[in-house]
Amino acid sequence: MILPIVAYGHPTLRKVAENIDKDYPELDNLISDMWETMYAANGIGLAAPQVNRSIRLFVVDATVYKDEYPEAADFKKIFINAIIEEELGEEVVLGEGCLSLPGLHEDVSRKPMLRIRYLDEKFDEHIESYDGFLARVIQHEYDHIEGVLYVDRISAFRRMLLKGKLRDISNGDIDVDYRMIFPNLKRKLK
Repeated sequence: MILPIVAYGHPTLRKVAENIDKDYPELDNLISDMWETMYAANGIGLAAPQVNRSIRLFVVDATVYKDEYPEAADFKKIFINAIIEEELGEEVVLGEGCLSLPGLHEDVSRKPMLRIRYLDEKFDEHIESYDGFLARVIQHEYDHIEGVLYVDRISAFRRMLLKGKLRDISNGDIDVDYRMIFPNLKRKLK
């Protein structure tokens, strides 16, 4: 089932998400729905807070970028209760977008390497290191479970310039081709 994605300004996007255990209700269905939702919106990652669930879960499928980033080939993973243990290196600037902020793409500075501890869908623990593009995608989704959005990582001046666009997103005054929940919707959806 395709779930609606919450837009910028929704309070769930600002909460630090909660850990879950194997008994989380309907977890397999939620993960399946998150994959379906992400693909329907042409995303490469989706965090549970983006579908209005304040839990530490995100999914990533970077395979679509395999030609540009060979390390992305067959990179499809589920991250549960993730903790980034370390970020290393000199920050690198690269453009990012987000399904909760449709139509925006901004240059974001992030460290190029990380070590992450997480559980997979079987609740087996993994400790893995990533660098480059995969590290960036993971950091972006990880930020969601920490209540952080990529626009929090751009300069205050740039955020000020985007204020009107951010307001339009919150109000639903944008064209988007996937289901969304707008926190300040002023008009009826079709």
